[in-house]
Amino acid sequence: MDTHTEVSVDPQAFRAAMGAVATPVSIVTTTLGVPHGTTVSAFASLSLDPPMVLVSLQHDSDLLELITRSGRFGLNVLAFDQAGIASTFARRGLDRFAGVDWVMDQGLPRIAGIASWAACQVVDLVRAGDHTIVTGLVGAADSFDVAGLVYQHRRFGHFTPVEPAA
Repeated sequence: MDTHTEVSVDPQAFRAAMGAVATPVSIVTTTLGVPHGTTVSAFASLSLDPPMVLVSLQHDSDLLELITRSGRFGLNVLAFDQAGIASTFARRGLDRFAGVDWVMDQGLPRIAGIASWAACQVVDLVRAGDHTIVTGLVGAADSFDVAGLVYQHRRFGHFTPVEPAA
């Protein structure tokens, strides 16, 4: 597919259309002596057999370089009450782990109180547009009975179940 084809959609219209989609919020982590992490809303489960996920990081992301070097990443899917942590890890130039309760799990930084966790080995890096898709083979996973944090229309929130119409 030629990604350099003339694009006719207005970038603001595209941003607004994608902002209408509620996405789960996670912190992707890795370590090379010290913990590193950033907030992402572009991730998905990819395969059940074998168990795989994908995350999307900007080409110029410091974390992408570190994940490429380490070959591993942790996926910390945030709980509904962790919007503050999501905001902290979205900022540049901070010690993002300062004041955050976390542990090393499977050799990767795992944040406390999350909705779910996956420890992953990098399988492939695929350049697409202004991002790189990182596919990961899941070596360990855990989940907790807590609502996850979602992002929609530039606001954090959480999923509320509704009864299907009769």
